[in-house]
Amino acid sequence: MKFFVFTKRRLITAASALAACVLVAVLSVQGILAIQASTQQAAQAAAQDRKLPIYCVDSQEKKIAISFDAAWGNEQTEELIQILDRYQVKTTFFVVGEWVDKYPESVKALADAGHEVCNHSDTHPYMTKLSQEQKIQQLQNCNNKIKAITGKSPELFRPPYGDYNNGVIEATDSLGMFTIQWDVDSLDWKDPTVDEMVNRVTSKVTDGSIVLFHNGAKNTPAALPKILEKLQAEGYTIVPISDLIMRENFTIDHAGKQIAKQTVSS
Repeated sequence: MKFFVFTKRRLITAASALAACVLVAVLSVQGILAIQASTQQAAQAAAQDRKLPIYCVDSQEKKIAISFDAAWGNEQTEELIQILDRYQVKTTFFVVGEWVDKYPESVKALADAGHEVCNHSDTHPYMTKLSQEQKIQQLQNCNNKIKAITGKSPELFRPPYGDYNNGVIEATDSLGMFTIQWDVDSLDWKDPTVDEMVNRVTSKVTDGSIVLFHNGAKNTPAALPKILEKLQAEGYTIVPISDLIMRENFTIDHAGKQIAKQTVSS
């Protein structure tokens, strides 16, 4: 049997070593907590600095907007105009400048029918990959083409692919325009069935919603009448986006909902 003899010196040395280990552990935990706190603060600061487009509006009325993006084909534009006219609905068409070049008669037809024709960039690029000067040029070129036909310069912009960052919104703001997204996506570009599209849109719409369609999706003309009938039967008024959004005294929450400042709780 072995016996260990602890002298006073050995006890002091052992105690010192243990204390050092405890101190290192405490400092390590404090360091981890400090890093976590710093990371959280940085994330919160980034979130506060992040600019958001308008996805929907905090409306006090049963009012929504329907929008169409026009970037490529044009086979269905006239049919969509006829359907919307039949239900006495005015909407917003976001058109690409190159589309305006190809189909100026359709741009005029949309404006003559009372729909607002707005900016979807000039060449449909990923806007976040452009310089600020290029972003502004995209916006201005498309605005000029639309104004030359309709007599009105657009006040709304929808980024291609829904691609945006602070720079995109700042470029739009610098021209006195509003950046617009959507909170209800019909997914018509994926060619869902008519019933699937009707159910998807009508089940997701709420007061202040902005719905996304495309002017070249296969089943949109067949689904649109059923969607309009159901929404109107539920008491919704359908307006262009410019008649839905606020222009001053508003904020945009973390989900992209535009809210009147006086309704924001402190």
